[in-house]
Amino acid sequence: MALIIYQATKDFPREETYGLTSQMRRAAVSVPSNIVEGCARESQVEYLRFLEIAFGSLRELHYQFSLSKRLGYFKEYKKTNNNEAKIVETEKVLGALIRALRKT
Repeated sequence: MALIIYQATKDFPREETYGLTSQMRRAAVSVPSNIVEGCARESQVEYLRFLEIAFGSLRELHYQFSLSKRLGYFKEYKKTNNNEAKIVETEKVLGALIRALRKT
């Protein structure tokens, strides 16, 4: 996901360098970073907490992606839809993992 977002934001307007581009990239890096950090924790409770933080960052990223699309910042519409589908798929997988861990 982080690679997709870095690639997708490279052609954003220069005035967005410290705005939407930066926010999206930070959120995209936050998702796997929190998952990895959670894996390194000693307890399942802590792991779950980091997964929830990652999920929050992912939802934030999804909104920012949608906003960028509405602002017309993406050049290739078909590729944009495919990338958004990947965000949704990632939300589903991460959400399912969180639900499964809550049951145990």
